[in-house]
Amino acid sequence: MADILNIPDLEATSSVPRTKQSELQMTGFIFDIKKYAIHDGPGIRTTVFFKGCPLNCQWCQNPESWKKHPELGFRTGRCIRCGKCVETCPHKAITYADDQPVTDVNICNLCGECVDACMAGAREIIGRQITVSEVMAEVEKDIIFYDQSGGGVTFSGGEPLMQPEFLLALLNQCRVQQIHTAVDTSCYAEPEIVESISKKTDLFLCDLKHMDSEKHERFTGVGNNLILDNIKRISEANKEIIIRIPVIPGFNDDQANIEATGKFAASLPYLSGIDILPYNRGGMEKSSRLSADTRLMRTETPDEEKMNSIAKTLDNFGLEVKIGG
Repeated sequence: MADILNIPDLEATSSVPRTKQSELQMTGFIFDIKKYAIHDGPGIRTTVFFKGCPLNCQWCQNPESWKKHPELGFRTGRCIRCGKCVETCPHKAITYADDQPVTDVNICNLCGECVDACMAGAREIIGRQITVSEVMAEVEKDIIFYDQSGGGVTFSGGEPLMQPEFLLALLNQCRVQQIHTAVDTSCYAEPEIVESISKKTDLFLCDLKHMDSEKHERFTGVGNNLILDNIKRISEANKEIIIRIPVIPGFNDDQANIEATGKFAASLPYLSGIDILPYNRGGMEKSSRLSADTRLMRTETPDEEKMNSIAKTLDNFGLEVKIGG
């Protein structure tokens, strides 16, 4: 599993206790920090978006999170064809084709020279390496809002469990500051990692996309057996857990899957509730900026009647259901 997720063995890499100073200097990769978030857990929150994800969900709202390391983004509509990027690139990675600059990603080393030279703001580097100390400096600015609203910090992505040591260090620092923590996760990770992270996490927001493993793999790139097992583990540990279901028409909104989901959720020994989240096309525009082929599907946002029907089905299993995050 470690090879599949491209992650280290947490127990092996964490056998020697780190000093507070070395933990603060640990680095990871993120692509955004969102302030005053209100849909990523209780209260007012700061959401830290980790770079890298082992899933490639075809409806993903954050396709810029798929690659673990920074990547070049290009907004075609902003480009004024001034040619500054072509002139500036020290590696000659940018050429003109079909009246627009084209970057050879095999040559580009993300030096950022073209980004600085772009007067129209069409070019950007998505993602950055950052220390625990730098993340906490942003988080701690809003402690007063967490205290007043019952909020805290949510670690999302991408998949935060792909960077377990970095995540664990951040969770430790939040505990020192008595900041409530939530981890928004697909739960696709080695059980040992889930167990270690769960000891330091206040709330899990666990994505549950489909109950059929074959269909899950066809639309996300991985099966769901490990995901379901990890959700059970978290629940059996009596950790606060909310299941989040992205409602994707044509993928998981049929009655059979909703009933199977409700049956699974109702079987868990501990569950705070279920959030059902209507699909939106937020990831489509983002995917057009990326050099990689994200292959996102296009479907319609489910209407209010459909969402209410799904909520009613799940409610019949005795579950606490909320529409929206």
